[in-house]
Amino acid sequence: MSLSPPERAYLLRLARESLEKAFGLREDYSLPYPPPFERLHEPRGAFVTLKRHGHLRGCIGTFEAASPLYRVVEEMALAAAFNDPRFSPLSPEELDEVEIEISVLSPLRPGRPEEVEVGRHGVYLIRGAFRGVLLPQVAVEYGWDRETFLDHVCLKAGLPPRCWQDPRTEIYLFTAEVFEENEDLPKE
Repeated sequence: MSLSPPERAYLLRLARESLEKAFGLREDYSLPYPPPFERLHEPRGAFVTLKRHGHLRGCIGTFEAASPLYRVVEEMALAAAFNDPRFSPLSPEELDEVEIEISVLSPLRPGRPEEVEVGRHGVYLIRGAFRGVLLPQVAVEYGWDRETFLDHVCLKAGLPPRCWQDPRTEIYLFTAEVFEENEDLPKE
């Protein structure tokens, strides 16, 4: 499912206004809530990434498709701002400097290392209690090849590089529709 430009714009505004509400900068949304787009009511997994001056400031998401997409984006925007353990909570002073990126996910499917296409697939890796995920765009941003990408998913899971070669390691693949605020999207 590919989202239309108005659907993308809605989700980006919803994420931004969710943060503004959390800081007390607005009482309610300026956009229709719930959204007038039926596809945004479908359960989908998503990640919300916050960047400040081009650097990661928070990123949280879920693969679970238990809630409508618009609710997932709203919740993940707040979680990325306030609950990413790698960063201190976002401050109101930073809000105007933060760019929002949303990744709407396909369902997970079991995969093999040789199936990973750099820039197309994200990887979710599990071995025992260890878990790690990297979105498809990460490999492209860093110029990684397939093996380097897989090594970094291992590291993200707290495992050594090359853990993806161990038959006890489960690999799941997904794709993501990625869009961000600086794209040329309609305002309404």
